[in-house]
Amino acid sequence: MRRTSRWSSVSADPGTGNRANHDRRLPQRHEDMVPRPAHQAPGPSLVTLDRAPRSALTSSSPTVASLPPLAAQAEHLIELGIPELAGMRVEDLRTFAADSGRATGGDLLAVHPDRLSASAIAPLLRHDGKPGFVVTDMPDVDHFAPSAVDLPDAPLYVVNGLDRGDRLANWTPKEALPVLSEEGRSPLLLTEGMHWVLQQPTALERNHCFMTIGSRLRKANGTLDARTPALWISNGTGRDGRERRNAPKVGWCWWGNRHTWLGIASAESRRP
Repeated sequence: MRRTSRWSSVSADPGTGNRANHDRRLPQRHEDMVPRPAHQAPGPSLVTLDRAPRSALTSSSPTVASLPPLAAQAEHLIELGIPELAGMRVEDLRTFAADSGRATGGDLLAVHPDRLSASAIAPLLRHDGKPGFVVTDMPDVDHFAPSAVDLPDAPLYVVNGLDRGDRLANWTPKEALPVLSEEGRSPLLLTEGMHWVLQQPTALERNHCFMTIGSRLRKANGTLDARTPALWISNGTGRDGRERRNAPKVGWCWWGNRHTWLGIASAESRRP
């Protein structure tokens, strides 16, 4: 087992755009981390394992309340102006929701990322009455595309069986992906996670937020960028600005890093 400092990869508010967030030479603490119990001795307390913590291998289950019916979700998207942003007719959105068949309370209505970008959705997110935003050091957010995820070839589709992934908190994306595959689950895309928060803002809770590792950025040389997108709640520090404290935030984490406050969100299936 290899021990490393818990402060080696995150700072006062990871993903704010401050390069110190990911600089192992600038150890800093941040308030989103789980507080150290009073009886615990001072000093580094986060153990980095050579393999994933097996105690988290439990059956997947929803971690938030049921979603509204698809028809209600469609109306909410219409109120937000999504049809105009996605270049589709209001009638088509309503018809799709009405014709999508069974609704289980776990169905999410999503617009294909080719039709609606993450940067377009971000300002529509809300938490504590504040609009969402993308961190300043992620100007390429819209280039993060589905990776090893089969999407329906349609402008609208339904995501079923959402799980915020609390059980995978403190796992790296690299560790979690094969486990999700073994379970027959699929990692959420960034835009899917954003659609989830649009319909259900309580899907984001302080210390219980999530990564969306189904979206990856492929570099010009064909390799995958080491960043993975995530959604969490801003502390209003660094480049975020005080006015954004408690606002929903689109940021990124390293593919090989763990965070106790970030789960790894997934779905059971998608259907057109």
